[in-house]
Amino acid sequence: MNIGMLWFDNDPKTDLGAKISQAASYYYKKYGQRPDLCFIHPSLFAQSVRSEGIEIRPNQAILPHHLWLGIHESVNAGSLMPA
Repeated sequence: MNIGMLWFDNDPKTDLGAKISQAASYYYKKYGQRPDLCFIHPSLFAQSVRSEGIEIRPNQAILPHHLWLGIHESVNAGSLMPA
């Protein structure tokens, strides 16, 4: 993913799934496409999973309480974020 949307949510009462869902909904309204990839800080989740059509990957480069959503690109496209 070369281009994405950074989302901040530090509400301790909202679980990670709801945060991703809210961010994905906003992404769709803003860009007209559904995101299929979300990078999160490893402190939120330590392994890659798929939820509601979105692949969730931990990445040390993402700050806590932030989500980086976007559209997955092929490996050959030269992603800025490591897989």
